[in-house]
Amino acid sequence: MDPIARDDKPHVVCVPYPAQGHVTPMMKLAKLLHYNNCHITFVNTEYNHRRLLNSRGSDSLEGLPDFRFEAISDGLPPSDANSTQDIPALCESTSKYSLAPFRELLLKLKSCDDLPGVSCIISDGCMSFTLDAAEEFGIPEILFWTPSACGVLGYAQYQILMDKGLTPLKDASYLTNGYLETTLDWVPGMKNIRLRDFPSFIRTTDKNDIMLNFLTREIARTRRATGVVFNTFYALEKEVIDALSNSTSFPPIYAIGPLKLLVDQIPDEKKLEDIGSNLWKEELECIEWLDTKEPGSVVYVNFGSITVITPDQMMEFAWGLANSKKPFLWIIRPDLVVGENAMLPVEFVSETKDRGMLASWCPQEKILKHSAVGGFLSHMGWNSTLDTICGGVPMVCWPFFAEQQTNCRFACVEWGVGMEIDNNVKRDEVEKLVKELMDGEKGKEMKNKAMEWKKKAEEATEIGGSSHYNLDELVKFIISLKS
Repeated sequence: MDPIARDDKPHVVCVPYPAQGHVTPMMKLAKLLHYNNCHITFVNTEYNHRRLLNSRGSDSLEGLPDFRFEAISDGLPPSDANSTQDIPALCESTSKYSLAPFRELLLKLKSCDDLPGVSCIISDGCMSFTLDAAEEFGIPEILFWTPSACGVLGYAQYQILMDKGLTPLKDASYLTNGYLETTLDWVPGMKNIRLRDFPSFIRTTDKNDIMLNFLTREIARTRRATGVVFNTFYALEKEVIDALSNSTSFPPIYAIGPLKLLVDQIPDEKKLEDIGSNLWKEELECIEWLDTKEPGSVVYVNFGSITVITPDQMMEFAWGLANSKKPFLWIIRPDLVVGENAMLPVEFVSETKDRGMLASWCPQEKILKHSAVGGFLSHMGWNSTLDTICGGVPMVCWPFFAEQQTNCRFACVEWGVGMEIDNNVKRDEVEKLVKELMDGEKGKEMKNKAMEWKKKAEEATEIGGSSHYNLDELVKFIISLKS
């Protein structure tokens, strides 16, 4: 594409939901649009802007003249913590209090003589308050739903599930009495899905539950957008994307994933490596440690940026890994364990010191492409699932909340790359599944499937592939808004 004069560049304002798993894919999309001659304003919350500065050891976040950063309030009380905020509180607060500061930001951008006018807003699907400002200012808005398409399709059923009386649950016994095993045969794109496979916010007995109502509302507001972006590829979620495309709730869909593989195609000198999105500092020693290990020998363990576990669960995972006798790399965030520091017993550290490495955060995409990694014990967040597919790595799946349950179902049943571990985790099961993952027949089958999906992901993002084509169409649409 020929370079465009700066004043003639489309100006895209990108607004991620303020959690690591949402900021990272939005940053990838912003970099792709910047490479395709768009001016970018990237809007974090003030809380996450500070965390981004801290992770970089910097007191300023200088971008480029045509890639700049702004921050708005999330409406929550100020905090110096370095962890993901409480998700229900964040959803409630941003939907109530972030519209006014975002509106002020648009007015500020409009009055800047050295900036092109805002052509388009790309906002996270869970930040739909931005639609109100977009409509007021006459700016087209595209929503970026950062979960899997299957997860979003699950959210799109919430209103129907409520209308049918399937949620909220009648009482807490429905969590354990087999009710969640109920199979539904009427959901388009989701054959014989169980209630337990829907995003987890249906597991409430409260009709006023914040998350159940928040996601129902955000899905309903999606129809007001000009388009919807998904970080997925058509071959992986074909039936789901078709079902969403046929839904009256969704405008035109652009499936442009895995975004990482498209970003990898940007020439090195234009990759904007200095503009990062990690809210924790990465420990690069993880890669050096993996370099010393045999191919396919290491189990990688990471429960993502939001999952929290109990001290008992921590112990069961720890001793299951120790008893498997497999080398492992375990990422333990400072806030991983509920209510206390993540402390492991001296006996575990002594038992595993020659074959285990513990770190607090890491460059996950590089780790899952490392030849030493043979399997992934994952919480099934969508970024992690895509990273695993790009690396051709099979999984043991321990979904925590939200659409991770749906991702787990599709990984295990539809894609053949995962095995689910019981939520009530026990060390014997951890040991057994890790051994099967690394050495068993099921593990070999999953590895073969994972390599097939890796190839399909690469094909989708190559020139002529579905995701590459859809990105081109998205760019053309955004450029047309400038003319």
